[in-house]
Amino acid sequence: ENQFRIGLYRVEKGIRESMSLVHKDKLMPKDIVNSKPITAAIKEFFTSGALSQFMDQDNPLSEVTHKRRISALGPGGLSRDRAGFE
Repeated sequence: ENQFRIGLYRVEKGIRESMSLVHKDKLMPKDIVNSKPITAAIKEFFTSGALSQFMDQDNPLSEVTHKRRISALGPGGLSRDRAGFE
């Protein structure tokens, strides 16, 4: 949530700067709005979390194992020291 807010703030800042530099007669939304900060914030959110990992796609069995491992070890799930076969 905070990362998205930062991205929106950067977009707002860019829009304000663009509006101060461009003549208002020739102003088009595509010329002043840059979506890259929001895209970067969303990408950072999904790639920097505790559960974010690159999927192991060597074969179908390793992919299923990877998905199971992510769901079991996530927040509120098992920890490595508490997990066992007992």
